[in-house]
Parts: sequence; structure tokens; C-alpha cells
Amino acid sequence: MALKYKRILLKFSGEALMGDGDFGLDAGTLKSVVSQVKSLRDLGVEVGIVVGGGNIFRGAQIQGSGIQRTTGDHMGMMATVINALALRDVIESMGMKSQVLSAMSIEGVSSGFNANTVKKQLADGEVLVFAAGTGSPFFTTDTAAALRGIEIDADIVLKATKVDGIYTADPVKDSTATRYQALSYDDVIQKNLQVMDMTAFVLCRDHNMPIRVFDMFKDDAVIRIVQGEDEGTLVSAGA
Repeated sequence: MALKYKRILLKFSGEALMGDGDFGLDAGTLKSVVSQVKSLRDLGVEVGIVVGGGNIFRGAQIQGSGIQRTTGDHMGMMATVINALALRDVIESMGMKSQVLSAMSIEGVSSGFNANTVKKQLADGEVLVFAAGTGSPFFTTDTAAALRGIEIDADIVLKATKVDGIYTADPVKDSTATRYQALSYDDVIQKNLQVMDMTAFVLCRDHNMPIRVFDMFKDDAVIRIVQGEDEGTLVSAGA
């Protein structure tokens, strides 16, 4: 089947890597996530990844401690680097080339980000993991995903969540909640749907970058998406 999306930016939270634990990294979950990346590469899809750091550090942990918000955000960025390094090694263990590109300078650990170079690396088949968010405090990894997706000329930003799309209400709490198949950017704003933080969402809207929210752990979900099938919820200008 022909591919609808040739180059993607895949965003998932650090918590997604915990498995059934409540902290850190789960080896089986890491392998499961990377096996899906390998399936994408086997199809010829170019993959960039942004991962959060909430499995290691969250800002709420230090509230009232005397640690400044800026420092806390830098700590969170470092947590994403730890996750990115783990992903890189597992990616390479499955026979793919990979590199960590950090928005913070960490000599000997990661490389810096250059959009032109990155696009060539993706075209050559490397799986690139973008770490340390945007490199600036006060911005989330959602914003980093939107920014990197735009910079690398991705066809779409794929946001992996715990549910299979965007619903009219929390499906865990409301059994009558129904999934939206597609939404426009204006729909998301009018309905006050929490797709991404507003900075990330506005970046995507202003650059006409489609977003698809889906369940990362649903079998073949990401494969179905790149092949143009209905999976999760699509947010775009033309929805």
C-alpha cells in the first residue's frame, strides 16, 4: 500500500516508557515502542522522535522547595536526554542508525540541531531523537514536537497518548464519550479540547501542520496512520 506520510514527527510522553512502573524506564516497553519505529522504517517512513521526561522528573515534584521554575525546566530537559539516549541505543540494537540531537549543548553525549543536516540524515534512513525540548524554559515538549516537525518538513505530527484519539469527554470517566474522527484547528479552540498546549497548537495551526492523536500501544495503529487509514483523530485545516 502507498504511504500517505513519508516523513513523520512522533511525539510521546516520558510516562509512556514506564510500562507498569511508576518511575524510570521499562525495558519491555522500550522495545515495544522501538519495534513500531522499526516497522515504520521497514516501510520507508522517515522518523523523527520527541520524547518527554515525566517518567524521571516533573516540575510538580519541586514546588515549594526553593528551586526556581527555570532550574526545574532545565532539570526536565535533562530528563528527556536520558530517555533519548535509551531510545537511541535500543533503536541501534534493532539494526537502525540513530542519533540524539539535543537543544542543550552536552559535549560527548549528543549533537546539536541543524535543520538542513537533519533532513539529509532522515532521508538517509537515520532515526533521529530530539532531546531537551526547545532548549528554553517555559516551553513544553509538545511545543518542541511542533517546532521540530515544522523545521524538518514533516508531513504530520503524530502524538501518542493513552487513548485512541480525542473524545467529547474523558472516556475513562464518561462511558458515553465518543471519539472525533477529524477536527479543524478552529474546532479544537472552540471546543477547548486539550490536544496540545496552546503554544504548540498555534504553531501547528499557523504552519498548517496536521496533528494526529492516537494510541501508541494499539497494534499496528501507527502503520495504519502512515498508510492513510482512519486511526485516532486528525486535526487539520481541512477537517
